[in-house]
Amino acid sequence: MTTPKTTGYVMLCAGGTGGHIFPAQALAQELRRRGVPIGLITDRRGAAYATVFGAANISVIAARNPSGGLRAKLAAAFALAWGTLQSLLILGRNRPAIIVGFGGYPALPGLLAAVILRIPTVIHEQNAVLGRVNRLLAKYVHAIAASVDGLSGLGGADPAKITVTGNPVRAEIASCHAIPYTAPTDDDAVNIVVFGGSQGAQIFSDMVPAALASLPLAVQRRVRILQQCREENLAAVKEQYARTAITAELHSFIRDMPAALASADLVIARSGATTISELTVAGRPSILVPYPHHADQQQLENARQLVQAGAAWLLEESTMTPAALAKLLQKLFRHPEQLEAAAAAARMLGRPNAAEALADMVMRRVPADARPDMLCPDGDPAGNVMERAVI
Repeated sequence: MTTPKTTGYVMLCAGGTGGHIFPAQALAQELRRRGVPIGLITDRRGAAYATVFGAANISVIAARNPSGGLRAKLAAAFALAWGTLQSLLILGRNRPAIIVGFGGYPALPGLLAAVILRIPTVIHEQNAVLGRVNRLLAKYVHAIAASVDGLSGLGGADPAKITVTGNPVRAEIASCHAIPYTAPTDDDAVNIVVFGGSQGAQIFSDMVPAALASLPLAVQRRVRILQQCREENLAAVKEQYARTAITAELHSFIRDMPAALASADLVIARSGATTISELTVAGRPSILVPYPHHADQQQLENARQLVQAGAAWLLEESTMTPAALAKLLQKLFRHPEQLEAAAAAARMLGRPNAAEALADMVMRRVPADARPDMLCPDGDPAGNVMERAVI
């Protein structure tokens, strides 16, 4: 049986959250800059981020997280089977040169289909520990791109597959690397940015306003806070800040994250992989509160790496209180040199060229007979060769 000729493009497979989609978008930006056609397989949540892929073509498949009881697991198994069949049809019809997966359950069907069809495969792991989906795939894919040295959770996968590329960030974030950091002193305003992933974090709505409200009035007057809150918490958090001398700007989603990071004197955030990458590329000091409910504690491990490097401070959710946060904030405000040192340490960890490194790795894995085809079609500078498909 002859192998169908590839159509010479790179297919990306990514889960439906920002932590998976944004690194995929960063790679897409770099590949399109090189004139390489791209496509994306994701679920309906991921399709909501379609605008960040510009004119890239999206194939939406069935996918579901199996967390929960027996009914949830059965529904997830059905979605996985259906999503894999959909992916087989998509890949069989378009025959990409290579598949790159970024984790999350929506990435699993596409990668399984690629393994079945013997299409070259790469997975990228954003965290210091392989996520569940990438751990399932690690033995079968051709190569693994890691964001950090010492990637753990490989199981039986061959460590020789690993190349450390860093975690790609969007070009707009990478540009923050060139913006210097100067800590606020004396009576300077203190710009604090608070966010908790794409959906926000309840604990920040509960803790941050109360902590800041307990600070002396003179300190409150210095604080300028940009905080992400869940939609249902916006009114209550706004009311809390209205009773203080703090200047607060609240949103359910911070749309201009590059501007937010560029102006930040201190960030309070979860420690997801994309957040860690953006903080280090921008060179900004942070207080990290890891999400505590991952089975492998991946966010805790991410945070510990920054803390050990002197780039951040760790507050675990189980012991975090407004008093503990206020005490840490007061210390940092009194000792701006600690903020300066943490910013410098964060910048040393940053990999602003991670998208280029990952693109280089991917292109090295493209079969030689596909490379001549990996050019933009005439009249299509975006390099799109697929029709938009929602199956």
